[in-house]
Amino acid sequence: MSTDRFAPDRPYRLSSSVALRPEPFGALVYDFTTRKLSFLKTQLLVNVVRELENQPDARSALDSAEVPEAEHKRYLDALAGLLSAGTIEARGTS
Repeated sequence: MSTDRFAPDRPYRLSSSVALRPEPFGALVYDFTTRKLSFLKTQLLVNVVRELENQPDARSALDSAEVPEAEHKRYLDALAGLLSAGTIEARGTS
């Protein structure tokens, strides 16, 4: 579990201990360290999480994944929760 505070202007990536398995609803998330299974409930959120690695910050990942502007706050809140859960991590950490 991350103790970092989410900041939309920072770079993130999928945690190195986490794997995503595509599903019709979004994706299964498995953390090999904690053995925790969770879900990404929309394909758009999966796209955002996958884009984190390729973008300079979380806001750019939302734009790249084509998240509608009206939904940015909701998706940034979701990313904050994913950071807290350890699903994503600040880029440059292991």
